[in-house]
Amino acid sequence: MKMVLATVLLCPEILLADEWVPLDGAGITAALTDREVHYQSASQRFYASGRTLYNAGQDSWGYWAVRGNQYCSQWPPADGWDCYDVQIATGQVRFIAADGSTTDGILVE
Repeated sequence: MKMVLATVLLCPEILLADEWVPLDGAGITAALTDREVHYQSASQRFYASGRTLYNAGQDSWGYWAVRGNQYCSQWPPADGWDCYDVQIATGQVRFIAADGSTTDGILVE
């Protein structure tokens, strides 16, 4: 897996090879539950319990849920939820914020 990740990071044009497909609520649940996503400088694990662990050098525990057709997260001590549209391509996931900004990651088993 490290070799695949290194290849993608060194050759970002590979990401253009696959078409991004929007996910509905059931698709988001299936794609993220008990999976890990590796971002450029961090990783995040999505537990079936609704907890999520984000690590960018230190652990940060939050909550995740699917609401309607969006991925939503909450990071204590904040009590509000931020929600994102989700797209998927082969081995990749993209989170799209309300402002249109995106965060891409590599899905790991």
